Amino acid sequence: MGIPFFYDKCKNVNFDFPKIFLTVVFVAVFIFGLLGNCWGLKSILRNWKKLGNIRIFALNLCIADILYLLTLPFLVTYQAQKQNWIFGQPFCKITRFLFNVNLYGSIGFLTCISVYRYLGIVHTLRGRGRIKVHHSIGISALVWTVVLLQCLPDVFFDKTVKNRTKCYDSTTDNSTEAYLRYSITQTVIGFAIPLVIIVCCYGHMAVSLATKKGIGDAKLKLKCLRLVVILAVLFSICFIPIHIFRNLNLMTRISKINNVCKPWFSSIYIAKQISDGLACLNSAINPLVYLLNSDQLLKQCLKFKRKGRQTEKRSQVTYAM
Repeated sequence: MGIPFFYDKCKNVNFDFPKIFLTVVFVAVFIFGLLGNCWGLKSILRNWKKLGNIRIFALNLCIADILYLLTLPFLVTYQAQKQNWIFGQPFCKITRFLFNVNLYGSIGFLTCISVYRYLGIVHTLRGRGRIKVHHSIGISALVWTVVLLQCLPDVFFDKTVKNRTKCYDSTTDNSTEAYLRYSITQTVIGFAIPLVIIVCCYGHMAVSLATKKGIGDAKLKLKCLRLVVILAVLFSICFIPIHIFRNLNLMTRISKINNVCKPWFSSIYIAKQISDGLACLNSAINPLVYLLNSDQLLKQCLKFKRKGRQTEKRSQVTYAM
């Protein structure tokens, strides 16, 4: 009896490119992410007495990133050995668990930063003096609790199969349908809802900044613009693709288990592997939230901007003479 046609089509996948891509990304993120987060952590601790609300969330971002970054050498080994996981299922589960904690912890704390920016700009008088440091610490603890509870079910899914050395980032074929339901729930709670909150906050902020007039507007707009750019990069590159292609890949796996296959299934698999690497990049981009949002850097930017305007005015005066 010959091999079914659907099996040939589903096996037509280029596994080499995702392995090379993920290995390069993991190594780069480990180096630059660790340097960036250690630098950010050092800056936060150095200014601990002046610790503000947003810096508390930045501190938690650093912790979440560093926890995940420490697992990357093991994932590099896994990819370098042609997806041969030699560290056992418990550590495989820990590695995948920390990836999800980092992913949804980052989204959660970035949402908190966005809400605080919104309150500081749109509701300045109402929020001034009312939001204390202990409030931010309590909110951070709440975010950690929600993220850990959200990611905990992932630990109960099998990640390896007997006589095989693959470390699944989702689960084995036996539990794919259940994992798809869990993944969709996780996508809605951990990604879609925070995304709506962030979009609403910055949409209202944009309207508020466009109608406000005053000397401080330049500083507010520059801070807001920088944070919007960072969040746009994070969500467009790191967060949106992983949630789309993770669920699509699970659907294709279920179809293949039911002997249904389409030629484009292989493209979904490759896109999913690439989205995994892109999601990993958030650990290297997150430090920019603190480093590019610091008041010291803001003053330098405004200083250079004023110098540029003064130089331009002198040139116009000289030209007029």
